[in-house]
Amino acid sequence: MIGMSVLTSSPVPANPTPLVDRFARTITYLRLSVIDRCDLRCTYCMPERQTFLPKAEVLTLEELHQLALGFIARGVRKLRLTGGEPLVRRDMLDLVRALGRQLEPGGGLEELTLTTNATRLAEFAEPLREAGVRRVNISLDTLDRATFTRITRRNSLPQVLEGIAAARAAGLTVKLNTVALKGINEAEIPDLVGWAHGQGMEITLIEVMPLGEVDEDRFDHYLPLSSVREGLDKRWTLTPSAHRSGGPARYVDVAETGGRLGFITPLTNNFCEGCNRIRITATGQLYPCLGGHEQVDLRAALRSGEPEAALARALDTAMRIKPERHHFTIDRAGEAPHLPRHMSMTGG
Repeated sequence: MIGMSVLTSSPVPANPTPLVDRFARTITYLRLSVIDRCDLRCTYCMPERQTFLPKAEVLTLEELHQLALGFIARGVRKLRLTGGEPLVRRDMLDLVRALGRQLEPGGGLEELTLTTNATRLAEFAEPLREAGVRRVNISLDTLDRATFTRITRRNSLPQVLEGIAAARAAGLTVKLNTVALKGINEAEIPDLVGWAHGQGMEITLIEVMPLGEVDEDRFDHYLPLSSVREGLDKRWTLTPSAHRSGGPARYVDVAETGGRLGFITPLTNNFCEGCNRIRITATGQLYPCLGGHEQVDLRAALRSGEPEAALARALDTAMRIKPERHHFTIDRAGEAPHLPRHMSMTGG
């Protein structure tokens, strides 16, 4: 359980000093990784024999809570818990319940969400709802069991579908995230979009990101979403939508399905001009940009003699070094990835 000192921590200041970078972008959205471990091994995300961090290097739940409160005090209004797979972390619900208190009047937080692969969601959907979560993003690249096993190296599609059903039954809004993979799920994308919309769920398509060494060559499976959209345009009527979720996706409404479809295009269409996000790894490393090398060590600040003052200085530093845009590139076989760290380390 989280200690009483955390649960009874001081309220968030009423007039916070906002986090504003040197390009006048206000940071209101934090993606906080609670663990680097995952129970799947998606081929585009990590190698089969991935080495995970020793427990001593991962932030404690108390430190994660302290960090979150520090960001809420500086104007963060949307908090997403990520991994790895967040639901594999022991006592994860204690952290969710503690953060859920910041959703109450005067708490400062407007939305608490979660990104998950849904393998354990059937067990946690109802408790998450009770703790204040109202929306979950679920990573799902296929509805075909053999293809799912091919991508994730695990035969877990039934558990994922059970988790999705449980989330919807608990009253959680579900959005699917699908990585478009040439030659793997490319032909299935229209059916997956139609299935999601038929279930009353949004779905967002994502270009594969060049993060970390993996066993396969990402270039072979890189599928530009510009070509995917051309195919969907021939099948359906796509109308640009003004809807924004707080993330980088750009949306269209699909007339024939009645649903909303998002596109996240880090490689074919840079989306950085309005970036309001920062990410923190499970070790407390703050990355102002998913596609950048810049980082600030928040764990050192938390474990210093004056954690509040050190954290404030660290956040100010992060605002000074946040780049204007990312520079993702994807190269042919034999080339090193754009960044050495894996997505499971950075957080989704």
